[in-house]
Formats: sequence, structure tokens, C-alpha cells
Amino acid sequence: MQVVRLSADTLAAHATGDFSPIERALIDTFVYHGWGRPGSSEIASWRHSIPQLASVLTDAGLGGVEVMLEHRLPLTSKRADVVLAGLHPRTGDPSYVVVELKQWSRAHRHEDTDTLVEVEGVAYNPTLHPAWQVGEYVRYYRDFLKALAGHPEEMAGVAYLHNADDAGVADLWTMPPSDDGRMFTGQRRGEFVSFLQSRLAPSPGAGAADVFLASAIGPSKQLLKVAAAEIRDREQFVLLDEQRVAYELVMRAVDDARRADSKEVIIVAGGPGSGKSVIALSLLGELARQGRTVLHATGSKSFTQTLRTVAGKGSTRTKNLFTYFNSFIGAERNGLDVLVLDEAHRIREQSVNRFTRAELRAKAQPQVNELLDAARVPVFLLDEHQVVRPGEIGTVADIRAAAAARSVNVRQVDLNAQYRSGGSAAYVTWVLRLLGLEPGGPIPWQDEDAFAVELVDSPEDLEVRLAEKRAEGYSARMTAGFCWPWSDPAGSALVPDVRIGEWARPWNTKADRRVGPYPPSSLWATEDGGETQVGCVYTAQGFEYDWNGLIIGPDLVVRDGEWISRREFSKDPAFRSRRTVSDEAFDGNVRNVYKVLLTRGMVGTVLYSTDAETREYLRSLLAGSEAR
Repeated sequence: MQVVRLSADTLAAHATGDFSPIERALIDTFVYHGWGRPGSSEIASWRHSIPQLASVLTDAGLGGVEVMLEHRLPLTSKRADVVLAGLHPRTGDPSYVVVELKQWSRAHRHEDTDTLVEVEGVAYNPTLHPAWQVGEYVRYYRDFLKALAGHPEEMAGVAYLHNADDAGVADLWTMPPSDDGRMFTGQRRGEFVSFLQSRLAPSPGAGAADVFLASAIGPSKQLLKVAAAEIRDREQFVLLDEQRVAYELVMRAVDDARRADSKEVIIVAGGPGSGKSVIALSLLGELARQGRTVLHATGSKSFTQTLRTVAGKGSTRTKNLFTYFNSFIGAERNGLDVLVLDEAHRIREQSVNRFTRAELRAKAQPQVNELLDAARVPVFLLDEHQVVRPGEIGTVADIRAAAAARSVNVRQVDLNAQYRSGGSAAYVTWVLRLLGLEPGGPIPWQDEDAFAVELVDSPEDLEVRLAEKRAEGYSARMTAGFCWPWSDPAGSALVPDVRIGEWARPWNTKADRRVGPYPPSSLWATEDGGETQVGCVYTAQGFEYDWNGLIIGPDLVVRDGEWISRREFSKDPAFRSRRTVSDEAFDGNVRNVYKVLLTRGMVGTVLYSTDAETREYLRSLLAGSEAR
């Protein structure tokens, strides 16, 4: 989706001056799309950088080229500063140049890595090398825009550091240029003009822009479908911006730890769909190929078993890379080079349980300490808003405190982008504010091109709607709050425990084996048969599918415009005792449960509440959507 689209001539005529027409158009469109009013620093960057680009295009004689400002990358909340669209001067085919505009005047390499840089005057360092950043954008466009399928040569990337001279960024020239990404400084303005002329003809580019914007978006490379290839072949995922920074910091820390016999903790924090598990699998694949001792661990049986089954198919060695948080009682101190801790918000107070052997119980300590001690570089990937059970203590503060007690340095990377929910940061914000997990109160929802929310009036309607989506070629699953009992199978049949009126369906299986036509619990989200079951939060957490159907049960209802949690309707054994879980703690956990369940969809969410007043409340917030 483009924010502002116009010809280069029009851009040059309207880009200068404080609060220019271009600046006003960008602000208005941000607000219209629900992205919030842009901050003062972003407005200042437009004010200083866009006229510089307009001047270059004018000097290049490319006034007819079409300019798309702040174009959002498909299925993410990331935006490219500029996409230029036109015709190639030699072939006459569509030709596109992605441009990242930087106001930097001085920057140098972070330590001795080529991909990370430190920028003078920028608070958050290190950051990604600008040529690498724009190169990743180009590769991402090629992955997801069908208009570019089979024609990778039609797109190139460039970073323009218009305030810098060569000496101010001398360290950055160690990265060689490529068609994916190259860099020009203000001192090399003439070379930038020549480069644009080599990629774009003076003729109008409106038709090429139409093709680009109308392009079908290819299916997302969903995590588990490419996990096996990722671990064995690399480069199945493209890592953007903070994702790449996190990846590079871990790889750097591994090298440092080996050379200097040192230890470092990396924390990667981000919301649902911000790409944490993509980073985890990319690290696992690369480190395994390098011969490093590395394991991937989670606190989720479903997630780990699915990764073992899908990513480790046909390879016992690959399956063995996936384990659990409670596997490190008494582990050798720093016995691993790297321990990748995915879904680290599910770290528990202790690893011991009733199955733990007596000799291991004697060695047990707080689980976070066991995980810190197990590797020279423990990597914690977490979302603090996904703590859904009592006893889960995977927070940034907990990890930092444990590391400080061991005098271990911590580096943190915050992932700000959104890759789930069609890349809709607005939807994630809507969910957080709806549930009171972010201040400001609930806000109306307006469907976006890439993500929709619907409301239905019965579970039958919900099931029909998801079936319609599957008939259109989408994946779809149905989940619910834990408000019904969960019975063991009756022989080879599942008990239809989730009952609403005359409608009844079974929960997903408890078992790690197939029960009749139903897949094992760990594969409910990915295998045939799961669509006829109702998933719970412990099965759904960590997974995604195109369309997400959610039944909001009677444990969370709206009364007089306010959410009320009702633990008497919860059937989750974890919340039975008020002595161990207070009403306040239950309220926070049940809101987090529905936050997790609301953010599983890649294309859309269909909502149903068992409570009539709650349905009407949701209907009032969805008045501008495709509510049914």
C-alpha cells in the first residue's frame, strides 16, 4: 500500500518548505490508515531528505518517473522510504528502484562487522548498514510480489546519504555494491544521477507503478512450512532491519565468546508476529552449519514437537536440535556455544516437576539461571504480553536481574515491525487497546487491504465462515477460551466438550499421537483434521494460519463498556486455586490469553462471543468493517 504517489516533477514542485503539501499529505495519510500521527523526527526527515531526492531526479531528467513515498512492504508494517517506478532505458520493461534516504553525516562500522554500523548522533546503536538494509527490502519485495516473479533484475536498491561525504562514512565502503543494495553519499551525487539514469528512462512511469501496486501478493512463507529448508539451505527467510541486527549481534557475540572465552546474553523482545521465530530458525540453521554447539528450546510442547516433525523430517540430527526449557537441570556450565530460547516469556520459576529424577532435583535452581548457565551466548526471544499461565516469569526484568547477579553483559534488540495479521500494526494496537493491555481505551476497527475483522452471531456461522475461507484456498483454524471441560478420548473418538446451544465440537487432542482422523496435539495448527477441532491457547500459541476464528467464552465479558473477567467460568486447571492465583492475576492472564488467540491470523479474524452484550459491544467497534 502506498502512502503518497506522484510524478517526480510534481514532487519537485511541492516538496520544499516547512509543512509542504507533500509533508501534509504524508501526515494525513498516516492518520487515515490508523498508523498514528508521525513523530517530529520522522517529519523532520521528510522535510530534509525528500527535496534532496527530488533535486536528483530533476537533474537526472527523470521528471516522468513515478514516486511512491513510504510504501509498506507486503504483509509487514515496515515501510520503504521511496519506491521509484518507470521503464528500463534499454529493455523498456518495468523497472523499480527502492531508495532509503539517510540524513547521516558520520558513521562507522560496529566493531569489525560489515553489516552493522554506529551512527553519530543516533541514540539507538548499532543499526543496519544502509546498503544491506535496502538490499533486504529488495529481496523481500522479490519474495512477495508476484509481479517480480521471474524478473529479479527489474528491481534494485540504493541508500542515499545526502548529508555525508566519503570521509565521514569511510568505514562503510567495505561492503561492496550490488544490484540489491548500494550506497551513495552527497559527495557522489553525480554517480547517483548516473545510476538512476541507467535504471530508469525519462518516459512516464505511471504504468509501471500501476503494475507494482496491483501486483498479487504471494503466500507468506509461513514459519513451519519452510523450517526444514531454512535449517538445511539458509536464505529461506529474509531478515529485515532489527531482525538482521539481532541476528548479526548474536553471530558477533558467538565469535567474541570463542575468542575471548567470554559470555554475553542477547534479549530480542517483540510482539506477536514481529519475527522472533524467524530469527531463531535463521540462527539455528547458520550456527549448526558452522559446526557450533547450538540448541533451540521452548516452553511449548506443541511448538517443539511441530518443529521436530516438520523441520526435522527425515533427519534425526535436525530433530535433536529442538528441546525444552526444563532440559537443562544440571547441564554443563557453558557447555553450548548458543542456546536459542524461543517464546522465552514461557520460562517458569522451576524446571522440576513430578517426573524429575531425584538426582536432578538436587541440582535444580531457578529455570532462568539454568538457561543462562547452559551456553556462552543464551538468546532470549520473548513477548511479555504472552504470559498466560501462573508461574511464567519470562520478562526482560527477570532475565536482566539474573544476568546481573552473574555479572554477565546483556544486549537487547526491540522488534518494532509486524509480520503477522497481514503486517497490520494497527490491528495489533486495536487488540491491545481492546483488552486494556495498552492505554487509551478501545478504538473502532476499520478493515485494511491486508487484514479484515468479522463478527458472527453463532458458532455455526463461525464454522461456515471458516469453511468458506478454506474453500477459497486459505488455511483456517478455530480457537476458544478455556471455558469448557477437556475430556480424554473415548476410544478413537474425541468428546465434543465445547458446547454452545445445540452446537458442539471437540477440543484438539491431548495426545502426541493421532486419534482417529485427528492429528496429534502438536500438529493441530498445521495438519489436516485440525480444522474440525477447537484449539486452546496452549496449542495455538506460537502458530499462525490465514484465517483465525475465535470463540470468546464467558470467562471474559463486557458489562457497561468494561471488560469483566469471571474465573468461575474458567476450566483451566492452572487457575483453580485463589491461594496461588489471585483474582487480579487471573484477570491479567485471561486478557493475555485472548490477546494471543486474537493474533494468530495472517489475513483475517472472525469473532464470536457467547455473551450477547459482549457481541453488541464488539459490533459497535466493528461498524466500519465487514461485520456479518
